[in-house]
Amino acid sequence: RIPGSFNRREGKPSERGILNSRLIDRPMRPLFDEELRNDVVVTCTVLANDYDNPVEIVASLGASISIASSDVPWNGPVATTNVAYVNGEYVVNPSAEERAAASCFVTIASTFEKVVMIETEANESPESIVLECIRIAHETNMEIVKFINGIVAEIGKPKFTFEKAAVNHDLLDELCAYGMDQIEYALDTDDKNIREERLTAARRDFAEKFAEKYEDFDLHIEVCLYKMQKKVVKKWLLAGKRVDGRGMDEIRPLAAEVGVLPRVHGSGLFTRGQTQVLSICTLNTLSAAQKLDTIYPEETKRYIHHYNFPAFSTGEAKAARSTSRREIGHGALAEKALLPVIPSVEEFPYAIRVVSEVLSSNGSTSQGSICGSTLALMDAGVPISAPVAGISCGLIQDDDGSFTTFIDIQGVEDFHGEMDFKVAGTKKGITAIQMDIKIAGIDRAILEKALSQALAGRLHILKIMLDTLDKPREHLSRYAPKIVRFTINPEKIREVIGPGGKMINKIIAETGVKIDIEDDGRVYIATPDEAAAAKARKIIEGIAKDIEVGDVYLGKVVRIMNFGAFIELTPGKDGMLHISKMAKERVEKAVISVGKKEIQDMIDDGQDIEVKCHFCNTAYKYSVEELKDILKHCKR
Repeated sequence: RIPGSFNRREGKPSERGILNSRLIDRPMRPLFDEELRNDVVVTCTVLANDYDNPVEIVASLGASISIASSDVPWNGPVATTNVAYVNGEYVVNPSAEERAAASCFVTIASTFEKVVMIETEANESPESIVLECIRIAHETNMEIVKFINGIVAEIGKPKFTFEKAAVNHDLLDELCAYGMDQIEYALDTDDKNIREERLTAARRDFAEKFAEKYEDFDLHIEVCLYKMQKKVVKKWLLAGKRVDGRGMDEIRPLAAEVGVLPRVHGSGLFTRGQTQVLSICTLNTLSAAQKLDTIYPEETKRYIHHYNFPAFSTGEAKAARSTSRREIGHGALAEKALLPVIPSVEEFPYAIRVVSEVLSSNGSTSQGSICGSTLALMDAGVPISAPVAGISCGLIQDDDGSFTTFIDIQGVEDFHGEMDFKVAGTKKGITAIQMDIKIAGIDRAILEKALSQALAGRLHILKIMLDTLDKPREHLSRYAPKIVRFTINPEKIREVIGPGGKMINKIIAETGVKIDIEDDGRVYIATPDEAAAAKARKIIEGIAKDIEVGDVYLGKVVRIMNFGAFIELTPGKDGMLHISKMAKERVEKAVISVGKKEIQDMIDDGQDIEVKCHFCNTAYKYSVEELKDILKHCKR
């Protein structure tokens, strides 16, 4: 492949490249010492790609080996493996063909002991199959980690030591003794705006009390505040208390609405606590599908999901920049979650784009975008096979290994917690998983409990969504294009398009429709006007159909001569109507004695006239000798 469009040179990373970078970064990042302040950059360059061995797996292993064998302090190595569930069997590192046929595809990164990162795409798979894929992948990774450790033992460099950005423990101890109750009071609310106000007041009080005593107060106060909040959140969660007073399995208040924007094809507004996402669905013809120009085998994408996270959604004042890696990742997760329920081209011949706009954020907007997008798709009349909902699960772990998981994490729990375990799916099963952690890994017990809680939460959310709209609308929006689909002989495509697109452009100009023609003869006509679609279809079928003797046509008079008139039977195909066939009564036989004016008295230029084909002279059907014989009969 030679990608790069006109420049023929790689530019910024493609969306797939950014997602692969995140796949490599997310399992490695938690294994660095949080006090390490040195910049560490890993550059993965693809030199060749055989498609059956995904570049992201090779790159992640290469990144792990490079850091593990370098002098950079790191608690790795990690290994990454794909496992697919195909026709009742578990396949490790499946081929491209096996991945395409898989009902569940899992990517796992892990150390020798614990799982660090999970990515899953599945076709409504039960939790048991996903767990087994994870187990098999982890066992495979254990062997790879042994292999990497062998490399490190042979060529690894000694790790350098570094001066940690130590906290002023005297200040931290005094702050904890003096103001821990203020921190607890600040966190004990379900409104993040109130929480920020209380924390600001506490910081101001701390400054008045300790700024003069500690010259480096401003340097250490933010770290101290973080550690104090972390202590409170961890203590509460381990004791079964959450910052907003909810139970561990309790989901914040939910609300759903559809048709919020009446002019668009479909819209869905989903609210969970202070997290609110508006998703908008747009339908178009298949020619609007995204064309991909990368090193990967995919060339088009028919279902497109984008996610936007503006600064105002978190109360920040900053200018909008280009799409962040996080926004691309969250959009890809929502796309992955919904793709299994999107109808096939044969069932629904549309390109589909959904954009999720985060209006307010306080935890797990990516899962909110999945819920809002399901509503938008159904509001648009897209016949999805099942509604999809998403929920996140958090984790807090004590030093002795005891842990607590909790559902529907909000921002402060995500910030101070140790896991963001996102699970999306239908009533039947899982469609996507993404897990990020801040600790060295999690074991099977945590996974099982998190999946169980996520299932219960997902079913609860689906009920609220279905109370709003229980199935896709039967009719598309009046603003959405209506697509008429039919098939013509592929050999006639050239005639329909015409030289330089002249014929098809003429049809489009005359009817105002949008036309897509596939190489196999499938024709798609898109327009909100059903009459215009019917007219365009009639024209195209007329061009694609051979003129047959005995057929009746409604033609148009295109030219009048002194011996008759030429009638356009179909675009580009004319027939001659002789003067002797223009009326039931006798007409002068001698052509020379009848003028053009007399013919115009019977028919007009541009008039629609019904004619019947009595003789079809098409050169490709007759030989020269046959044509000579025909001409003799004509002369007689």
